[in-house]
Amino acid sequence: MRPSERAPDQMRTVTLETGVNRYAEGSCLVTFGHTRVLVTASVEDGVPGWMRGKGAGWVTAEYGMLPRATHTRGRREAAQGKQSGRTQEIQRLIGRSLRAVVDMRALGERQIQIDCDVVQADGGTRTAAITGAWVALRLATRYLLEEGVIKTDPILDQVAAVSCGVHQNLAVLDLDYEEDSSAEADSNFVLTGNGDIVEIQATGEKRGFTRAEFEALFGLAEKGIGELFALQRAAVG
Repeated sequence: MRPSERAPDQMRTVTLETGVNRYAEGSCLVTFGHTRVLVTASVEDGVPGWMRGKGAGWVTAEYGMLPRATHTRGRREAAQGKQSGRTQEIQRLIGRSLRAVVDMRALGERQIQIDCDVVQADGGTRTAAITGAWVALRLATRYLLEEGVIKTDPILDQVAAVSCGVHQNLAVLDLDYEEDSSAEADSNFVLTGNGDIVEIQATGEKRGFTRAEFEALFGLAEKGIGELFALQRAAVG
């Protein structure tokens, strides 16, 4: 039995609330159980210097945890003067995941900045951030289309992410912190609506894991992400 008493293939309760920031072109408060991430998408004219003159746009992401997102207060990374390696890894993952489903030329020479702020962490913050980031990005690009700023929809497909792991020798979907901290193996899957793989992060924590276990995790991920895709479509109407 899982600590949460969920079935092995059962997601936590997931919600995607849009329009939570009145100023951002797109916003979403995403919850995976007790994990909550506020995502905003901001449109900026111009692109990074290395992209100027290429007629294409850019999508990038920043990620951070609020001081009391966990059981004890953490210092703001800004106060420490640098980002942790974990933060840099996660925000690069979010950016890569979104760029995999965006036609940059359709954006023109403008950038969409995605900000993911973890309000409360209980496992799966990066996967929740990616899932909510697509919703915020979809809303921001819809705004650009409706305002006539761009003529062609730059969103090529959906993208979402979920964690899976081996806990007490059982492959399970969508780990919360209690499971993640004691799992024999854990993984994060990022998939597109067409079923393409954007990224798989899989690690043996207490032991190696077999190919059969990996395939079981992959199957769980496909099921869970399929559910997330349906929630994304409902969120953006």
